[in-house]
Parts: sequence; C-alpha cells; structure tokens
Amino acid sequence: MSEHKHSNRLINETSPYLLQHAHNPVDWYAWGDEALTRAKAEDKPILLSIGYSACHWCHVMEHESFENDSIARLMNENYINIKVDREERPDLDAIYMEAVQLMGGSGGWPLNVFLNSDREPFYGGTYFPPQDRQGLPGFERVLTTVADAYKNKKSQVQGTVDQVVGYLNRATESISDSVNISTNTLTNAYVSLKNAFDTRNGGFGMAPKFPQPMALEFLLRYWHRTADIQALAMVENSLSKMAEGGIYDQIGGGFHRYSVDAKWLVPHFEKMLYDNALLSGIYIHAYQATGNELYKRIACETLDWVVREMTDSNGGFYSTQDADSEGVEGKYYVWSSDEIIEVLGDDDGALFSKHFGVTGYGNFEGQNILNVVTSADSLALEFNIESAEVIDRIERSKRKLLEPRSQRIAPHRDEKILASWNGLMLASFAEGAMAFGRQDYLEIATNNARFLTKAMYKDGRLSHSFKDERSSAQGFLQDYAFLVDGLIRLYQASFDEHWLSMAIKLAGEMVARFWDESGKSFFDTDEGQYDLLVRPKNMYDNAVPSGASMAVYVLLYLSRFTDNSDYEAIAVAAIKQLLKDIAHYPLGFGYWLCDVDFYLSQRKEIVLAGKCDDVRTKGFVDIISKHYMPNMVQASVDPANTSLEIALLKDREMIGDMPTVYICENFTCKRPVTDSAELESMLA
Repeated sequence: MSEHKHSNRLINETSPYLLQHAHNPVDWYAWGDEALTRAKAEDKPILLSIGYSACHWCHVMEHESFENDSIARLMNENYINIKVDREERPDLDAIYMEAVQLMGGSGGWPLNVFLNSDREPFYGGTYFPPQDRQGLPGFERVLTTVADAYKNKKSQVQGTVDQVVGYLNRATESISDSVNISTNTLTNAYVSLKNAFDTRNGGFGMAPKFPQPMALEFLLRYWHRTADIQALAMVENSLSKMAEGGIYDQIGGGFHRYSVDAKWLVPHFEKMLYDNALLSGIYIHAYQATGNELYKRIACETLDWVVREMTDSNGGFYSTQDADSEGVEGKYYVWSSDEIIEVLGDDDGALFSKHFGVTGYGNFEGQNILNVVTSADSLALEFNIESAEVIDRIERSKRKLLEPRSQRIAPHRDEKILASWNGLMLASFAEGAMAFGRQDYLEIATNNARFLTKAMYKDGRLSHSFKDERSSAQGFLQDYAFLVDGLIRLYQASFDEHWLSMAIKLAGEMVARFWDESGKSFFDTDEGQYDLLVRPKNMYDNAVPSGASMAVYVLLYLSRFTDNSDYEAIAVAAIKQLLKDIAHYPLGFGYWLCDVDFYLSQRKEIVLAGKCDDVRTKGFVDIISKHYMPNMVQASVDPANTSLEIALLKDREMIGDMPTVYICENFTCKRPVTDSAELESMLA
C-alpha cells in the first residue's frame, strides 16, 4: 500500500468524495476537457470511476486498489483515469450505469466503466477486488486484459461500443401517444403492489428491503380515492414496522438507507437527505389521514435530526452521513447493555432495555441495534405503571442517551448542498410547518428557499451543487422540478406570494430547457450540456422521483393554479409515453402513479382570503392543514396586499373583513365560508 501523501488534481475540487481520493497515487482527473482531450491525443482508453462519499464499498475499493502503488501504476500507464461524484453528476452516472447493465453487469456503486477516447463505453462493472476473489475478477487482471483488448482487439471493442451506444440512443425515442389515461392504470398498479407486499413485516419483497416511500404515497392516495381499507392497512403496517425497526435511528431520529433483512432490523447505516425528505413526507401525510400520533412523532424527530445535524448556517441542507465511523459500519449507533445501564441507571435502564430489545449478547456483532420489541402498554402491565409514564420515561431516556452518543466519533458528513435534494427537504419542512403548526419549521423552510434562490440561482440558471462558496454543474431537470415543488408548498405554508412567483418562473424555464416536443418527454440535462455521449432521459422513480415524474406533477398543479392549458398538455403527453410501464412496474414508477392519480382526480380548489397576521386566518389554516387532501390545489391571498395576476385568486375577497374560504369542486363553487365550524364540516 502507498505510504506517500502526494496529491493529485482532485485536490482542487470541492466534492468531499473527490477530495477523499486527492492523495491516491492514481493520476486522477475530474470529468472535463483536460482529461477528454488528453485521451483523444494519446488514443488511450478512459477508466471512469463513479461513486459517492457515503458508499461503503467505494471506500473499500479505494483502500484496496486506488491506494495500491502497483495497481495505480497500471492505471496511470494504460488509462486516463477520471473520478466522478455521482451526486454532483447524476447525468453521467445515469448514462454509464445503463451502459454497464446493457453489457450484462449489475447496477450499483462503485461503478467502474472503460470508455474509448470518444467517451463510448465498451466494458464495465461495479466493485472489483484487487486480486481474483469469490468469483470476482481481480482489478489488476481486469486492467491488464482491458488495456490489451483496447490495443489489439479493436474490432471487438468497436462492436460492443456500436451495440451499447445504439441502444442508449434508441432509449430516448418516443412512442405513440394515442392511449387513454384511465383508472385501470391505478387499479392494476394497486393489485401488483398488493401481490408484492410483505404482510408480516410491511414493505415490499424480501431482503434487502428499501422503504419505498413513493409506492406508499400512491397507496395512501389510492385509499383516499377508493376507500379501499386494505390500501391504508399496507401503508400503516409499513410505516409502523419501519418506525419500530433498526432502520430508524431510535435515539437521534432519521432513517438509514435500507435494511439488510426483511424485518427492518439491521440497516445499512448511511443516512441520505433524500430518503429522510421523502419518508418524513409520507409520515406527515399518514398523520393527516389517520391522526396516529406515532407518525407525527417520527416525522418531527426526522425533521429535527435534519435541523440538528444536516443544516448549514446559510440555510442549505447537507447531503449524506456515512455508514462507518472509525472504519466500522454502524459503530456510532449501537449500544452494549452495560452502556445503557451506566447512563440510565438500573430502573430506567431495565425499562428501556425491555422496550428496545437490549440484551447482554446483542443482536448485531455483540452490540445492540435499538428496535422496539415490547410496546408501552405491555411494559405498563409488566412494570405496574401507567402507559403515559412508560412513554415519558422512554422519551427522557432517549434524550439522556443522545448526549453521550454525540461525544462519539461521528460518521463523515458530505456537506455539499444539492438543489434537487434540498427541494425535496424544503417540501417536507413546509408541509410539517402546516400539518403540525410549527413556526420553527416554516423559518427553516424559508431560510432554505432564500439560500437556494440566491446562492444557487444566478443569471437565470439554477446550479446543481454548492460547496465552499462555489456552485458547480448547471442544474438538471431534477433540480428545477424538485425546487419548484418545494416552493409551491412553501407558498402554501407561508402565504408569501414571492415563492409562488418564483415557482412559476422556474417552471417556465424548466419547460424551455428540458422538454422534448418531438419525443413528448423530458431530457434530464440542459441542451447546453455538451460533454455527454447521449442526452439522457431517465424515467424511473428510483431512490428519488425521476426529474420527469416530478416535472409532470408540478406542471399539472400549476396548470390548475394558473389555467395554463399548455402545462397540462405537456404533462399528459409525458404520462402517455409510459402508461404500460407505470401499471406493470409500480415500484419503479411510484411518483408517476401519483401523477396519474392527480390528473384523474376531480378538480378541487381551496382559496383562503385573509390577512396573514389575523389569528382567525391562522385558525382556518390549521383546520385546512390537518386534513389529508392530496389532490386539492390550495392557495392563500391577502386581498389588500397581492400583486399576483392568477385566475384562481381572481375576485377572492374577504366578506365583511372576515377571513373567507372559497371551495370549488369540478368547476362548481360552494358558498364562501367565514365560520370555522362550517369549514370543518365541509372539509370532513
């Protein structure tokens, strides 16, 4: 292994992932003209290595191979070596991930792809051990074999390139749009999800198990649409089991990435901003739908974790926390039985241990991952105390344990700020502010929106990433779409028309930059993004909604807000391209299903006219916010202080200086309401 500490070109980057490789003996480049020009000039193949800072196996491969002098020498002599942070360049990641899968590999990170000097892929894979091991080819052998093929088997290499690039180009072509959008799509998707549902543990499929918040959002909407009690039961079962499992950080709040088992016990311990944005969102909506206090607690604890550990002083939200600390996965989060007793004492320690399944022998490598195994009611019977006292003591114990845990060596935090993921988190804080009446959440959401629209939006362009006072990579479709969604929700929570105006402006720019009129779909990248092999269109909802599915949602929403029929036409055309896939593969199209549900819903609008600082207005906001109304377009207006020329707000006056609510459904308006009891009964 290399002992020297020389640095390579990555030392000048801001990405924490790239900086982690800045002292490798590999002659790394960041993606850009310098590397691509050199590859062409020397006719050398490119080794493109893509990962991210919270990725455990990325760290392993770095340590085993990229810090190894003899492997580095092979790389430097035979290749132009390029390192990419997938969170900074999701466009490159999407193109080359698909290429590796087309060549028979599996998806995942680290992603290592071999390209010709025209950036076209001809071989690739994910993790390679340094030497042959457990059926995996060693990286040293791969490097040698690929370099030899590139020099001596040109026609074979070109054959692979032609096949893969041909497919990548075809993947962006459109299909017929003659199909009709109907509720059959929703019904078929529901049946498919029901068949994949794990009735014992909640969630879908077996291990490893991901939370799938978008599928749960669709099921909650499906219950709202059809009153099918089984759809709600699937949501409740999943949310309750996840909240009690080890995938949820029982002490600090927030969710880990996924569970390695089927019952949510042992997580992969990294924490991602986007998971927690989407999960806090579904817990907020489930609370509105059911009134279950557990969902409110989990949502608030998750948002509070973001405030405490993931918020920059300028208002941006950081990206990820690693799984490892001190080189050991999960070390920061697990406990021994003795530690618990030492901090809490015998009485509270015994109660806490019983609740969270803490034992002397542990449930994870001799330590304990906290997960709820005994309910508060059962503990009340066993310890002969009231349930309320059990809950109080457990909550107090959690706060006590957070203090010594925060003294441990914390996992590495990736402090770059991504516009897309921030947009998702902004939406959750705005919705949390409304649903729970939390002014502090509204302030956090407002600070975040101010930061994103000032520091990351310059000269009519949104940036994708920001770190160390530098923004990098021009915005992708996801950045625009997710931020527009967050700004719409902030407007609803704050009454501040500035955020709605900003959302409408960004939505217009999004359509101009990314909509492909001939293909009736959205590109992921701006047409000015010249350094790509193809201009990608990724339609799948993976860990986050696809840029396209969120773009469709905000355009449908804004079309109802502004009566812009062009926006609805674009959204409908995009949905029609995917209807077959949406129904048959619901776990890959969860947000698209929410789009279809919204499009097919009866047109419902609610406008609150009132003075922002009037306590009666606030009372109406609270009544509206506690209801789950996923397809309701909501607007607020202070008639004395508005400059918005929007059809929905036209002639919405206060009656007799009273806050007034206007409710319209399917192009028909009910009588304006000025009485809170009457409003409550109309919404119910």
